[in-house]
Amino acid sequence: MAEYLIYFNQQWVGDHTSEWFQGRGPLARAVTHEMREAGVYVFAGGLEEEDGQVYSADPTSGTMLITDGPYVETKEFLGGFAIVDVPDDDTAKHWAAKISEACGWPHEVRRFKPQSPRP
Repeated sequence: MAEYLIYFNQQWVGDHTSEWFQGRGPLARAVTHEMREAGVYVFAGGLEEEDGQVYSADPTSGTMLITDGPYVETKEFLGGFAIVDVPDDDTAKHWAAKISEACGWPHEVRRFKPQSPRP
């Protein structure tokens, strides 16, 4: 089994009415429930939007600097993600399609590097 990150940038969501978003919530929760039932669910959640607090930790000066706000100014930021533990790429793409359909916007899928066995 391998873990995959299924995620979206907030900018991929697009402009929609509050009613539209309210209709998507039950669909997304249903897919999350389906992932749990299938035994592939590791974690899923949405992040605070642009008005939420962001912190950065930067050790590059030789002294740890913790600041409010993102370190790099960017036009895109992570909006939410899910982690699934599945046997292969095709299964990860299957769950990404289900999540994307439920949410109504694009998602990207990336496999985590394999972890070393625990001692």
